[in-house]
Amino acid sequence: MADSNRKAAFQLIIVFGLVSLFGDIVYEGARSVNGPYLKTLGVSAAVVGFIAGLGEFIGYAIRLVSGYFADKTKAYWVFTFLGYGMLISVPLLSLTGVWQVAALFIIMERFGKALRAPARDTLVSQASKQIGTGLGFAISEVMDQIGALTGPLILSGLFLVIGTHGNEIAKYQKGYSLFWIPFILVMACVTFAFIKIPNPEKLEMAVKKAPEPDKLSKTFWLYTVFTFITTMGFVNFALIGYHFKAKNVLSDAQIPLFYAVAMAVDGIAAWFIGTHYDRLKKRSNNEKAGLGALLIIPLFSIFIPVFAFSLNFTFALISAIIWGVVMGIHETIMKSAIADLTPMKKRGTGYGIFNTAYGLAMFVGSAAMGLLYDHSIAAVIAVAIALQIFSIPVFFLMRKEAYGT
Repeated sequence: MADSNRKAAFQLIIVFGLVSLFGDIVYEGARSVNGPYLKTLGVSAAVVGFIAGLGEFIGYAIRLVSGYFADKTKAYWVFTFLGYGMLISVPLLSLTGVWQVAALFIIMERFGKALRAPARDTLVSQASKQIGTGLGFAISEVMDQIGALTGPLILSGLFLVIGTHGNEIAKYQKGYSLFWIPFILVMACVTFAFIKIPNPEKLEMAVKKAPEPDKLSKTFWLYTVFTFITTMGFVNFALIGYHFKAKNVLSDAQIPLFYAVAMAVDGIAAWFIGTHYDRLKKRSNNEKAGLGALLIIPLFSIFIPVFAFSLNFTFALISAIIWGVVMGIHETIMKSAIADLTPMKKRGTGYGIFNTAYGLAMFVGSAAMGLLYDHSIAAVIAVAIALQIFSIPVFFLMRKEAYGT
């Protein structure tokens, strides 16, 4: 029975990995050029920062509601189907050249992610309890990043073939139109996952563990505060891409290529940090011990704005690599930690609260940095660094609470 449960868990994680792979081809491909595309449509850095930040905020804030109702109704699959269905907004970007409509589609894609993320992460976390939460989310993230790498490379290749001549708006629209095929594959994989393993909660229930509390712990709330501060200081790639284009640091073809590099690094980092997270828990025989690995986030994030907002090609590449490492940690052990800090019946709510704080931080940080960028790049760098420094004392408070010392 134990072997069959582990096999079912692996199957669900792999299929959801394919869902993430094709989904990331769609939306990470789009995200790699949304900033430059909006600039092509005549939008300022402040508006780009606002749109990117608002999209991220909606993409996370709505998760508070969707996570709560997913828990209340247990309709995890319904939210998953609806959320992935809204990825259709990305290929629809190929049909508009008006920046307000494009902004609406960009935000719509983030809204879809808000609907599906708590439900999907709950389904994956239930299966991951069979094999280790760090490993489960690492597998998912590695496959996720294969798609995140492929999407920008598709656009980079297209732009290289098209060249710099012709209508720039039409060039981007042609790129967005390529994402109809992976969108269809996403929906096919979600359908297969539901048919194959419709009740993954049984996989977690089969794992023996101590009785769970009825409420969210103090460690969870400290973890959420730490996440909020460090994420607010994490520079959005839309603004980084805007800078690369505005200051002629990179060409139109190189910008999505650098994003692809970041996504490749993200996948590699996710595997190592996810397995390290599980080792920390096992070594200490404490489900919360893996939180110690989160100190890497502010220590690495401090360097991103310094390199990203330079005018140097090599520094731009270094910033993309570091950005990818930090993003890999965000997408792996930040999600794994929620599974280990929340009881199963509060899991969707926990993911919703966490992601709402994450999205609010992305919105405030991105909007503020976009506004500052139009006046002083040095101020953007200073604010981003200061926020990472402020998050470190909160990390140690969280770690102290988690270890009970």
